[in-house]
Amino acid sequence: MLLPSGTGVKFVVYHYTAVGDSLTFGFGAMPGSGFVSLYRRMAEVKLKRFVAHENLGINGLTAKELNERLMQAAAFRYHLQQAQIITLSIGGNDLIRAVKSSGGRPTREVLDAALYRCQHHVAEIIGKIQRLKSAEGKPYYMRVIGLYNPYPAWSEAVEYVVRFNRFLFAMEHDYFRVADVYSLFAGRERELLSIDGIHPNGSGYRVIALQLDRLGYKPFG
Repeated sequence: MLLPSGTGVKFVVYHYTAVGDSLTFGFGAMPGSGFVSLYRRMAEVKLKRFVAHENLGINGLTAKELNERLMQAAAFRYHLQQAQIITLSIGGNDLIRAVKSSGGRPTREVLDAALYRCQHHVAEIIGKIQRLKSAEGKPYYMRVIGLYNPYPAWSEAVEYVVRFNRFLFAMEHDYFRVADVYSLFAGRERELLSIDGIHPNGSGYRVIALQLDRLGYKPFG
């Protein structure tokens, strides 16, 4: 580890671990065009160091499933322990599954229950990562990707995505920050989403990476 002449701490190599769902995986874009690869390169430019990365994104992953993996999968915990940079994308599949399980016509009770369960698991995920990193005693930062709305014509989707994002923002502190992409995708769905109308395309993933970059790199730079 190198101590810089200015503020913060610089490592010879920074380790970046990305955990989450299909957004972390990069589904919908060409290989190397997902936000994880793009953000890693941006981090290298800003931090002036090589950034090694591990992409643990899994298509279709829900908050409950990720919460379970953090308890059961030693590989997830190991890569998080090594990381100075952590990104998390989760929550969208929880709401989408609630809609599909109701035949596309969920009641508010169903959506409220799905949102509550999702928030519960996300809070546990973030708490587990923070405790894991606290035990390491080394500097790091974590970024969570807020949800965008792939169904802008559906008023309930707007409401529940906004509610979930407010929940995320309420947890911000110190070096835990939320990348707000909701307004950046709103009205630009045709431009930023892939052919399935749900996942970002290469341009959409660049929007996410740029928003992560705008949050800065403290405590490292």
